[in-house]
Amino acid sequence: MKLYLLRHGDAAANAPSDAERPLTTRGEREVLEIAQRCADRLQRVAQVMSSPYLRARQTAAILTRALSDITGYQGELLINPLITPAGQLDEVGAFVDALESEEILLVTHQPLVGYLLNYLTDSDAHGGMTTANLAALELSAFTRGGAKLLWLERPTH
Repeated sequence: MKLYLLRHGDAAANAPSDAERPLTTRGEREVLEIAQRCADRLQRVAQVMSSPYLRARQTAAILTRALSDITGYQGELLINPLITPAGQLDEVGAFVDALESEEILLVTHQPLVGYLLNYLTDSDAHGGMTTANLAALELSAFTRGGAKLLWLERPTH
């Protein structure tokens, strides 16, 4: 299975709650840049799963709209409460293991996205996941070291 991990774009610092923090204009640009740059590599993604937090949902919407415009993407966009900042590796692992899709993309947050990448690759040599970073993994098993990092894209601005 190919598993793509996308951290949401840059978000406003202040909101009534963490879950309500929207993307900034910079965050919108970051996500659009990554979506446009990686569209050809994401053509086979069957499902995009987003955290229910506003900034992640906005990120997923920008991504899927850009993929639709560029490649005709028609995959599903689903909201998943397991992939919030406080998400647990074992719960995410059980969820991912139950999926039938060959390629899925998770739109999530720190610290979860960093934990996922470090755990699955058994490495922290990739330099971390800042906003709008997109990592592609070849996942053999949802275990420590069960994935190979294929590539990691970062926005240029």
